[in-house]
Amino acid sequence: MRHQRVVKKFGRSTGHRRMLMKGLVTNLILAESIKTTLPKAKEARKYADKIVTIAKKGDLAARRLASSRLLDPEAVKKLFDKIAPAMKDRKGGYTRIVKLGTRRGDSAEMCVLQYLTAAEPAEAAEGAKEPEKEVK
Repeated sequence: MRHQRVVKKFGRSTGHRRMLMKGLVTNLILAESIKTTLPKAKEARKYADKIVTIAKKGDLAARRLASSRLLDPEAVKKLFDKIAPAMKDRKGGYTRIVKLGTRRGDSAEMCVLQYLTAAEPAEAAEGAKEPEKEVK
């Protein structure tokens, strides 16, 4: 029985599954938004949030650890130079999942996994609250 087992296997071997997650997180860092299936996004979110927490430390050991968990050196550079500084005030919850509906071919539930930035919540709050005009 699978009591207390939290790893989704996705019908893949261990090595294939690890490379899938590394690839998803690397592409998420490079593009800041990826379209994938909902179960893969939920699993990749765990890795993506942990890699930002590591990058927020900013030291050499953190850079080497991030380099071992990502596939592209350019992704490591972007993570430490752009994403981690933007998330310095957040204590967690660095990613967002937006559901898109089902895929036509196999009815898989699709979604967009994206990083939150420090500027987005402020802009969204300003845009949502329009000043009302006085009626005389």
